[in-house]
Amino acid sequence: MPCVSPKMAVSMQALARKLSMRVYLQGTECLLNPARLTPSSLVIPVRTKRRHFIPPSVNTKYSTPEDQKRHARAAGVVVPHEPMSRPINISCTAGIFESYVPPEGDARISSLSKEGLKQRAQQVKQTAASQLAIRKIKDYDPDFSTKTFAEKAQDIFIEAHNNLTNFNKEKMHALVTEYCFPDMVRGNRYKTIRWSFLESLEPPRVVQVRCPTMVSKDNLYGQVTVRMHSRQTLAIYDRFGRLMYGGEQIPKDVLEYLVFERHLVNPYGQWRLHGKIVPAWAPPKEHIIKTVMIPGPKLDPSQEYEEFISASAPQA
Repeated sequence: MPCVSPKMAVSMQALARKLSMRVYLQGTECLLNPARLTPSSLVIPVRTKRRHFIPPSVNTKYSTPEDQKRHARAAGVVVPHEPMSRPINISCTAGIFESYVPPEGDARISSLSKEGLKQRAQQVKQTAASQLAIRKIKDYDPDFSTKTFAEKAQDIFIEAHNNLTNFNKEKMHALVTEYCFPDMVRGNRYKTIRWSFLESLEPPRVVQVRCPTMVSKDNLYGQVTVRMHSRQTLAIYDRFGRLMYGGEQIPKDVLEYLVFERHLVNPYGQWRLHGKIVPAWAPPKEHIIKTVMIPGPKLDPSQEYEEFISASAPQA
């Protein structure tokens, strides 16, 4: 064995002490630092789904929408077409064509007075356009007659409102056009309607006939305006059963100008209620009484309701 000098042995002993102290300090540091005791996390890169079309940034050559669509088509992305025009329903028109202008003071002025004679003269002038429309309607409906149509229109009006009170939507669509249906059912949810037709004060009569077209000249529609003067009752109750409008025992005289429409080209078309004409001189409608909640008295958390009522009641 090689001999070791005393100096070298002392240096080796000092080096061993330093190494043992360093190992001891590292173990102590691991005990004091809990983060070193936790297992190290392993990060594995995973490739996500490839995007066929990446939206261009601000400073690129695809700045306009046309360039972006062209680049998207080249990448295989189908851009859905968004039509600007909304779809239309050809079973009925979107309004009333040449709406009838009711004479002011109708059902109040006698036909023998001066104002009544003026109204008669205006009606004679309007009959020329109505006669042309009647001829067009008879080409598709040979049984059409202004004398018998008024009674038929009144029956359609009564049946449509009876189904409205029962909320029978299936039958209402057979009696009311798609244009008039939303106006009749809007706001009737959670309400109870009681309506009845009592009598006719005057026989219903046809006051105007028109034949509008839509999309093409061959697509004809018939619109007939019927004047109805009747006596009706109407009562509307809210969801709590409280009366909001009218009354079941309060009859009222109602003068209405109703428009009925039919798709003449359709061989299975029927006359249906299309709308109502409200003259400018008509009186305003009555306000609907709404049910509101009245806030009650504020109670002390430690006080009962009976104690509060007895304390707040006036003493005799």
